[in-house]
Amino acid sequence: MSNANFVDYVKIFCRSGNGGAGSAHLRRDKLTSKGGPDGGDGGRGGHVIVRGNEQLWTLLHLKYKRHVFATHGESGGSSLKTGASGEDSYIEVPLGTVARDSETSEILFEVTAHGEEKVLIRGGQGGQGNDHFKSSTHQTPRFSQPGEEGDEGWYILELKLLADVGLVGFPNAGKSTLLSAISAAKPKIADYAFTTLVPNLGIVKYRGDRSFVMADIPGIIEGASEGKGLGHRFLRHIERNSMLMFMVPSDSKDIAEEYQILLNELEQYNPELLDKQRLLVITKSDLLDEELVEEIKKELPDVKHHFISAVANVGLVGLNDTIWAMLNP
Repeated sequence: MSNANFVDYVKIFCRSGNGGAGSAHLRRDKLTSKGGPDGGDGGRGGHVIVRGNEQLWTLLHLKYKRHVFATHGESGGSSLKTGASGEDSYIEVPLGTVARDSETSEILFEVTAHGEEKVLIRGGQGGQGNDHFKSSTHQTPRFSQPGEEGDEGWYILELKLLADVGLVGFPNAGKSTLLSAISAAKPKIADYAFTTLVPNLGIVKYRGDRSFVMADIPGIIEGASEGKGLGHRFLRHIERNSMLMFMVPSDSKDIAEEYQILLNELEQYNPELLDKQRLLVITKSDLLDEELVEEIKKELPDVKHHFISAVANVGLVGLNDTIWAMLNP
């Protein structure tokens, strides 16, 4: 998934259709010169509907389609004929897409299943024909209801990636290297911070036909929860992961402190993230001898941990076993 093709945020203008007007027709034919009211109702205006599509991984297709309009309902006709409803307009989105009101930032709904449909804006109701207004004292009403107007507004669609395992760490912690080593994903890898600017997904094959999905979340920096760097854009992808794997390189000045900083950023962004299962992985462990590994273990926080080296293929099989056991208790 290239940087240019991954879009996880769009702002779109949507307008639903107006309802059709009711008819004020009075029945007239060659046998009836003064018949009663027979005006039909107007049709409903078209809705704007958001629909989940498991084949999509990005909001790229909406980047240049910023306006979505549904059509208007048609007017009612004679002989109690109801006008045709306006055509609904569908917005196809990846699973894990959240819709927000752009003015209030209120979350309207989240789409998590293939084929799931949520109405973003309802179309206007069709007006009632004059047949609804007849009574014993008013047998020939010559009026009907106009249709209701549709609605319009700006809305935000945000994608939160759906994955089993989310990789969390500072820039250059080895997340992309690990993903490329244990899956078919090919993220950009280089020896400088912020190589990864968009999330990458990889399917990890595990012992036969089993598998799990791993997401390489772009590196977090201290202050990300306050919006520093691309903080909120990175952090929201962590919300949809089943478990979080914290990655800290073995040459870090203080592994426990770095882990705590990452944990604090998640807590400040969304305290519920701390309810997820956690695994601490110390990367680049091919640089360590057994004695140094034992010394580091004494200073680690009280959380399940693993030492690995994606480059030297050290500890990867055991890591996958641990992940699978945590995902399938």
